[in-house]
Amino acid sequence: MNYTYNDHLQSNRLSTRFLTAEDTEAWSHFFKDQEAVQYFPDLGISDPAERATHWIQKQLGRYHEKRFGLQALIDKKTNEFVGQCGLLLQEVDEITEVEVGYHIFKKYWGQGYAPEAAKLFLNYAFQNKFTESVISIIDIRNTKSQRVAEKNNLAREKQTRWNNLDVFIYRITA
Repeated sequence: MNYTYNDHLQSNRLSTRFLTAEDTEAWSHFFKDQEAVQYFPDLGISDPAERATHWIQKQLGRYHEKRFGLQALIDKKTNEFVGQCGLLLQEVDEITEVEVGYHIFKKYWGQGYAPEAAKLFLNYAFQNKFTESVISIIDIRNTKSQRVAEKNNLAREKQTRWNNLDVFIYRITA
């Protein structure tokens, strides 16, 4: 199935755009923040600039392969890059699932950007009939992301191992 999608989605405060290689430097600051990445899977890369390059290239590959991918979140009022959000195809317990994933720069935490962005992509997935349900894969220690999922009416379905992490799977159905 073709999982291509549009950028320039709009919410109250955010617009989205596809990531570009030019976003690598800005995204390297995300990987320098140990608190921001403490629940990330180990990519086997320690240098923040290299991690950012790998991360951005992975999203560009997803776009090219028509497998969704995270998009840049831009504050419409300030034009600042506040994070990333989007739909991803993930293998969980040998089943391909559509996930809504989000990563917000720490300076924007607590301002409602993550639930707003996640809701934007959840609505997009269901309005375009990409799937009957969407999941979020959340480290069991990441209570902030768990609250984001719950704000968007995703229910905790199970605990499992994913990418060498103990995670909760949250799910919402159309």
